Amino acid sequence: MSLRKWISTDKAPTTILIRLVVGAAFLSEGIQKFLFAEAQGAGRFKKIGLAFYDFLGPFVGIAEMFCGFCVLIGLLTRLAAIPLIIIMVVAIYSTKLPMMDDGGTWKMLHESRTDWAMLLCSLFLLIRGGGAFSIDKKL
Repeated sequence: MSLRKWISTDKAPTTILIRLVVGAAFLSEGIQKFLFAEAQGAGRFKKIGLAFYDFLGPFVGIAEMFCGFCVLIGLLTRLAAIPLIIIMVVAIYSTKLPMMDDGGTWKMLHESRTDWAMLLCSLFLLIRGGGAFSIDKKL
């Protein structure tokens, strides 16, 4: 697929709202994986039983910061959305689905509402692109 296809976008001015939410959330979460590594980064990954947690904590933090920033400014928005989608699918699978054993479906749905919002908003950006107020549109 050509770069032109990846940076193509619609003319919707309101897409910036989705970009601001997704970009700011992931940029912030990525930074926190370094500032609070024990609670949010490698330590959390170790606690939930992920292998290679010492590698994954910083790796996911960097991916969230870089892709979050790209989404925020609307640069390669579609490409940046792909790692964010993968991160959210893994987060839901590894941290939210196990809650069904402890508290049932309603507890899992309550605790995963932000995860689902970030996943669906990232899917939106993958499909639609960065919108009217993006660097992608300028390119």
